[in-house]
Amino acid sequence: MRILRSARLMLLALVVSLIPASSYAGVFISVGFAPPVLPVYVQPVCPQPGLMWTPGYWGYGPDGYYWVPGAWVPAPYVGALWTPGYWGWGGGLYVWHPGYWGPHVGYYGGVNYGFGYMGIGFAGGIWHGGVFAYNSAVVHVGVGGVWGGSRVYVDNTIVQRTTIINNTHVSYNGGPGGINHMPTPEERVADHDQHLQRTSFQAQHENTAMHDRTAYFKNNGGHPANMAAARPLQAENHPAPANRTVINNHVTNNYNRSVTQDRNTTNNTYNRNSNNSYGHSTNESHPSNGGNHPQEHSAPKNEGHGHGR
Repeated sequence: MRILRSARLMLLALVVSLIPASSYAGVFISVGFAPPVLPVYVQPVCPQPGLMWTPGYWGYGPDGYYWVPGAWVPAPYVGALWTPGYWGWGGGLYVWHPGYWGPHVGYYGGVNYGFGYMGIGFAGGIWHGGVFAYNSAVVHVGVGGVWGGSRVYVDNTIVQRTTIINNTHVSYNGGPGGINHMPTPEERVADHDQHLQRTSFQAQHENTAMHDRTAYFKNNGGHPANMAAARPLQAENHPAPANRTVINNHVTNNYNRSVTQDRNTTNNTYNRNSNNSYGHSTNESHPSNGGNHPQEHSAPKNEGHGHGR
């Protein structure tokens, strides 16, 4: 048993060396069985400009996996973009890599959270002259009033290029049935950024979910009653990183506020291989919830999890 444990720890140490440096921030949680599939839900309308969408995810607490609702969050500084956390498999464990704020969207395991986080980078909007503009092809925003002018645009091209098809809604990278996606050179750009961990209000938001018994998978069967927060989280302002170069979403974005492209676009083949992540502690054994699925690009439908508005 000790030999087996030592071998596992050595494997985890090897996997650690392969993970992007940006994944190191925060406290890691490892579990012996896969997180549930991502539930299907509708993104609430952005109540006001300047808010960034942070997608919902499965956390792990005293009673197993629990759902942390998606939420609109004020950007902590002008130019800030959110890289979602993700579960990754390695050494026989599923490990949580926390999300962070930075001038680029980094690697999040290829998990298609939807609403702009289609698996690679971010297609939900860009910073433009100190103002964040929303791509309404995948983000649910208002109409008229404060949403006029350069606040909203439509760009399906970037959606096509950054979408990893995830018909099974699997919520983790690597391992049995997981998403096979290694970091792209563009995603590694974020490794060199100065990152800001989640705000105190984001931490409070997760803590509230952890203490909500109805949020746990064992009580809701993967269908949480509260999929997304009804109100945006409070603002927490921080200074912007010094000497940063803001390149929106680290994927070339053909931004044009007059773009009104057709949303019915063709599929493009996409293939990458990955088997990464690392962790420690919890040693439990359960079958994986995931399933095999093709790794392709496609324009999303405007409904439910991972499919825009």
